Amino acid sequence: MTSLPSPATALSADEARRIALRAQGFMGAPDRRSGVRGVLRHLGAVQLDTISVLARSHELIPYARLGAVGRDRIEAAYWDGASAGAGPARAHAFEYWSHAACILPIEEWPHFAFRRRAYRTRPHWHHDLPDGAYDTVIKQLTAEGPLTATELGGAKNKGEWWDWSDAKVAVERALMYGEVVCTERRSWKRVYDLAERAIPDTLLHDDLDDAECLRRLVRLAGQSLGVGTRADIADYHRLKGEQFDAVVADSGLVPVTVEGWDKPAWADPAALETAPRGRHRTTLLSPFDSLIWERARTERIFGFTHRLEAYVPKPKRIHGYFAMPVLAGGHLVGRVDPAREGSTLVAKQVSLDSPKAVPAVAQALREAASWVNCDSVRVERVNRPELTAELVRALT
Repeated sequence: MTSLPSPATALSADEARRIALRAQGFMGAPDRRSGVRGVLRHLGAVQLDTISVLARSHELIPYARLGAVGRDRIEAAYWDGASAGAGPARAHAFEYWSHAACILPIEEWPHFAFRRRAYRTRPHWHHDLPDGAYDTVIKQLTAEGPLTATELGGAKNKGEWWDWSDAKVAVERALMYGEVVCTERRSWKRVYDLAERAIPDTLLHDDLDDAECLRRLVRLAGQSLGVGTRADIADYHRLKGEQFDAVVADSGLVPVTVEGWDKPAWADPAALETAPRGRHRTTLLSPFDSLIWERARTERIFGFTHRLEAYVPKPKRIHGYFAMPVLAGGHLVGRVDPAREGSTLVAKQVSLDSPKAVPAVAQALREAASWVNCDSVRVERVNRPELTAELVRALT
């Protein structure tokens, strides 16, 4: 790392936590007029994941901040380019590789030119394509409009799940190169279209050099986090540490020190202008929520160790398959591993950090149940069995 300028501000651990909560949209009145699209623009990236227990993660992200927004409205806000009677359709978002596979605001298309260029010069992994396969996919999209991989000729061969068809390999390669863009998920399948057709002309360019792309992404990540270390900010869009180092001085972020943090930090200067105030959200969080998706940051800010156990053998799980942290009063106070059985939301495993967490966990469960059209909640296990009856009473 290069030498750092003197920190502009010293923050307490509590101030840093509150700045992070506000930056992520969990303090103060939610911006309901901007709605789901406002949440997406504010966060800069919403991670996608295949797991759907309570709901899919990209649905849980706006729910956690806005409350009970209809799930159909969430999907429409991401993918529906047609505004009510206001002329031709216009894409509001696209899917690309950021922190992981993420929904990104359409305005960020130019910022990922550095990644598209890198993909174009990268060897083609183990996926070989026969001559003409790539051009065939592009010609089909040109002639027929937006299509899924299945509609392009089939997503898979007859082998294992990773045995993609030539059409799938070709269209995914075109996606990474930026010749094709995903502007919708339909039944969880990517819908591909030509970038020149889906991306507005004012944004459809790779004019920004790598340094400018990185500078903008570092600045935007710092704004979305409020305050963070080098690793926090770089990881937001999965940049390398040296890429962060090369541009942070020109990003507009300012160096700060944070009580208890043993590494240098940077903050969005706008986040330092006023003290964070306002009502805290009480809610279940997706494990893929950008507030907590980076484990080391979550432990540093909240003193809360969280691990997604979906890929842990069942006998070794502690908190459950898809344990969702519970946010209340600006702290993480427990976890719930949910499931749905008909119109019942089942709390298969509830982990309470203390007896004081009972009311908040009950509130989060009731609201989540209502959101997914469940009319009751059943508690199966609680890590503190002596609190089970109290939690059940709080739920009723």
